[in-house]
Amino acid sequence: MQTFAKALISLAVIIACARIGKRFPTLGGLIATMPLTSLLVLLWLWSESPGDYRLMEGYTRGVLWGIIPTILFFVVAYVLFRRHLPLPVVLAASFGVWLAGAAVHQYFLK
Repeated sequence: MQTFAKALISLAVIIACARIGKRFPTLGGLIATMPLTSLLVLLWLWSESPGDYRLMEGYTRGVLWGIIPTILFFVVAYVLFRRHLPLPVVLAASFGVWLAGAAVHQYFLK
């Protein structure tokens, strides 16, 4: 039941962000980059492991350094969308760059 509630709350946040983004694209983008997902994960981790500061520190460290591959994803997506490339091409290239950045991220944070 607890997992189901977490999924519903997470889904509600995603749907709200998508609806706002459809009407106000730049505001939707700003909301999407807010640490909403990270906030939810912090809450879920804390509720399952209260007082485990080592877990929380490790998670926030990973998020902090994970911002770099995410920035690369959006830079590539922005450039390719400006060139009017098809969505599948944009997503494939953006995720490819993100995946390479994520591999470097994991290599250095081990």
